[in-house]
Amino acid sequence: MRRTPAVTPALIVGGGPAGAATATLLARAGLPHLLLERTRETGNALCGGFLSWRTLRSLETLGIEATALNPDPTRRVRLFAGKRIVEAPLPRPAVSVSRHRLDTVMLARAIAAGAAVERGVAVRGVDGLVARTADGATIAADALFLASGKHDVRGLARPEEARGRDPTMGLRLRLGPAPGLTALVGDAVELHLVDRGYAGLAIQEDGSANLCMAIHLSRLTAAGSPERLLAALAVEAPALADRLAYAAPSPVIDAVANVPYGWRVRHGEAGLFRLGDQAGVIPSLAGEGMGIAIASGIAAASAYRTGGAASAAAWQRSFARRIARPIGVASLVRVLGEGRFAPVIGFAPRGLVDLVARTTRVG
Repeated sequence: MRRTPAVTPALIVGGGPAGAATATLLARAGLPHLLLERTRETGNALCGGFLSWRTLRSLETLGIEATALNPDPTRRVRLFAGKRIVEAPLPRPAVSVSRHRLDTVMLARAIAAGAAVERGVAVRGVDGLVARTADGATIAADALFLASGKHDVRGLARPEEARGRDPTMGLRLRLGPAPGLTALVGDAVELHLVDRGYAGLAIQEDGSANLCMAIHLSRLTAAGSPERLLAALAVEAPALADRLAYAAPSPVIDAVANVPYGWRVRHGEAGLFRLGDQAGVIPSLAGEGMGIAIASGIAAASAYRTGGAASAAAWQRSFARRIARPIGVASLVRVLGEGRFAPVIGFAPRGLVDLVARTTRVG
């Protein structure tokens, strides 16, 4: 029998990195709260497995060390644009990790800190600060922390216009593990620029890799299917074809539609803390989506601890300013990388790659 109360001072919707970070700090502070996670078992979210050096510092404040996620650090970035390859060291070591591992470790840390967590409870809609669950129950809160990731909740959905006229599709398939794949990728995070999209991958803690692609709907529609799209990309990008060779013969291709890259909420609402992708969506080529999620959870919990639910609106505006530069820089690079300037990016000096890597981090 479910123990979910009808009223709670602080309600956290979503048990991913943003929600788990919030719950950990509220539990440490002894503040009453409840986290609802729609899944009973931790899955493997589509993308978001790159953790920058700044994100690793944020995780340390939660008691999570980088070696608990992947003992082998990611040290380089490798960019493929046309026939050109640019490689540069990352400013500091990063980590590539599966979302299953990251989400499992972070939620376990929250529970160990004393967080109140209920799994298998999906929030279907929100009216004001009252959440309605899939079984028809309602939960009223003084403060609501929306940490549902890319999944919108009815009543608080991001605007349709944020998706653009040619929306972006997120596609993912698993590669390996295989010694040949490890030899190809090594300790790098790779970015392959293609017509109207890009693909990124890095070796995760178990030796496998998620090939995560952000492709405009027009490109997918022209191909006819995800499988035909992969075949076309293999012809267009030979280096990417070398990686795709490690996919299963009939790979499972996961997808998420209408990702609103570049969007961020600029105005706050009383009692509502929007976290992670519900606060702002940085193009995935920056590798800072998890950084924004975790930073937002930590910052929102701090604001709530000192100012309560009344701090939500001011905090949201402040956080919007904080993520403006990384989202803006990443959005510009995305526009250049997806269009006719993509081959020119291949001539970018290593110093420029380093600058982009630094300026797309959450300060």
